[in-house]
Amino acid sequence: MFKSASDEALRTRATQTLAGGGRRLTRWLPFLGPAMIAAVAYIDPGNFATNIEAGSRYGYTLLWVVLWANLMAMLIQTLSARLGLATGKNLAEVIGERFPRPVVWLYWIQAELVAIATDLAEFLGAALAFNLLFGLSMVEGALLTGAITFIVLYMQRFGFRLMEMIIGAMIVAVACGFFLEIILGKPDAAPLIKGLMIPHFPDGYSLYLAAGILGATVMPHVIYLHSALSQNRIRVTGDADRKRVMGYYRMDVIIGMALAGLINLAMLALAASVFFGQGHTEVATISESFKLLTPLMNQELASIIFGLTLLLAGLSSSIVGTMAGQVVMQGFMKFTIPLWLRRLITMLPALVIIMAGLPEQQVLVASQVVLSFGIPFALVPLLVFTANRSLMGNLTNKRYITVIGALIAALIIALNFYVLFFTLLGE
Repeated sequence: MFKSASDEALRTRATQTLAGGGRRLTRWLPFLGPAMIAAVAYIDPGNFATNIEAGSRYGYTLLWVVLWANLMAMLIQTLSARLGLATGKNLAEVIGERFPRPVVWLYWIQAELVAIATDLAEFLGAALAFNLLFGLSMVEGALLTGAITFIVLYMQRFGFRLMEMIIGAMIVAVACGFFLEIILGKPDAAPLIKGLMIPHFPDGYSLYLAAGILGATVMPHVIYLHSALSQNRIRVTGDADRKRVMGYYRMDVIIGMALAGLINLAMLALAASVFFGQGHTEVATISESFKLLTPLMNQELASIIFGLTLLLAGLSSSIVGTMAGQVVMQGFMKFTIPLWLRRLITMLPALVIIMAGLPEQQVLVASQVVLSFGIPFALVPLLVFTANRSLMGNLTNKRYITVIGALIAALIIALNFYVLFFTLLGE
């Protein structure tokens, strides 16, 4: 992964930091990056869809779901980075080595289905942004999205640090966009704080949306990807170095996930303030949001800023989704395919849905619920492996971490069963 001069320079700076060198205020910089790439998946167009609908339908009521989903993501991504650092392998590789071959095949199939659901949301979102901002057709927007993401992915050959900088800049731009939107939207403080602090489900559909928020926030494919981003990234020579590097990775996760969490909270709060707060409780699509933001906020730039953040989120998450797909295939099946071929295969379902003219909001929310069903397949093995001392050494989870992780997994599985048997099937 690290073959360019810039990547080698990063490893050298990291080694100097571990040896006690470098300036105190910048020692942590070489270790930042993996969580920022993983964080992109937490602000993709699926998040736009679920957060906007949740905010317009229920106001600030479901803010607590976003908050707790993000805290779960911090723990899960920390465990993923821990596994990659401790073993020098990613989660898919460890599963491929330790599970029976038929189970590995099943894991690979479900992971690829999750990757398709992920790409579906990303392509729909980016294509929609091109349509809303520049008047391109949805098909033209999807094809342009595929071309742009392939060009950026091709730049990996110039160093992975460059990829981290590009994707990090996209996230910062999205964050700045929503910061401006929140200033313009002026959300009410009292109901916002109440929505953050008091868990509440107004009705059965809010549970369905909660599952979508969870799937859009704790995305299964980046659990695999983050472990790959942290494996063999930094040279370590002993247990003490591993502990120190893990401390820096933990800081990386906190920064990346906190930024993604604030963006998601801002999305929902914006919808609650502008739509729910002015009686537009049926605003349930990204297109409607784009069209209504400017007249409701009396700010001409409101819709443009929203469209640009959607475009950047769709493009960056599509790049990360393709990277994750390569990690999954290589880890489970021990082979890879050319990036252009993976890009083409995973974008085809999105093109079919676009050409069929299916409602984008329903497809986006449904795709995020599919992702929620994929979380336990990645999370349960991750908890088992990171609790295994023979595998993890001095980076083995403390017992209370494993217990918290198990409770999170149980909660996600229970929510999935509720959605499947009571909401989707109408029972």
